[in-house]
Amino acid sequence: MSTQNQLFKPDGKNSIHDGIEHSPSGGKALIDPTDTVLLLLDHQTGLFQNVKDIAVADLRRNTTALAKLAALIDLPLIITASIPEGPNGPLMPEIQQVAPHAVYVPRKGEVNAWDNALFVKTVRETGKKTLIIAGVWTNVCVMFPALDAKAEGYNVYVVIDASGDPSELASRTTLARFTQAGVIPTSTNAVTCELHRTWNRPDAAQLAELYCMASPSYQAVMESFNKAQEVEDAKQSNNAPRSARSTTPALAGQSR
Repeated sequence: MSTQNQLFKPDGKNSIHDGIEHSPSGGKALIDPTDTVLLLLDHQTGLFQNVKDIAVADLRRNTTALAKLAALIDLPLIITASIPEGPNGPLMPEIQQVAPHAVYVPRKGEVNAWDNALFVKTVRETGKKTLIIAGVWTNVCVMFPALDAKAEGYNVYVVIDASGDPSELASRTTLARFTQAGVIPTSTNAVTCELHRTWNRPDAAQLAELYCMASPSYQAVMESFNKAQEVEDAKQSNNAPRSARSTTPALAGQSR
């Protein structure tokens, strides 16, 4: 059984089960990990060349972080591509490299993935009612299925910084349409936090690595903290009574 399945139960309460007493109202407004599927749509190399509202390197890193998160917590992941043999190009390989459990659904030329019967069937068969969606372009490949899924009764979140548009204007108008329709815009970091919920879990170190992907400056925070701990440990070791210090160089090195 995964850490995710141990921490959360499909009881609709979205409460943390880690042996600690938590507020019964905590998490009620957040994404329920037991009711969620991740959809990564059309992250294709040809489409990347027209993304102008976010650095493509950032987009790819955030998308990879989402895929790694799905693999880490056993979140269902469905991917698809729009004419990968044409100018839109193949899917970025990182997704399936870090999340081999991802289910690829081929399409037959549909621009809107929700027009593809097999894609919708695959989503429905997960039994999940909350969709986290990211893709390229945001104003087409993400927006069309997001609006259709919302109209069908799904709770829909769109990860803006794991998606990309040909212009800032396109991105802003798409965000406005999302909010008008009740689709919730979010970020890679926010999604990770909502599904993470507590550091009291054995995969905490792996989750910290995902934060470093979504926010590279967080790596500097961790490095500074670790260095401060090393310095403090060294001080404590040097201030200890001589009889308590190791006389073996190898052991003394380990004590620091």
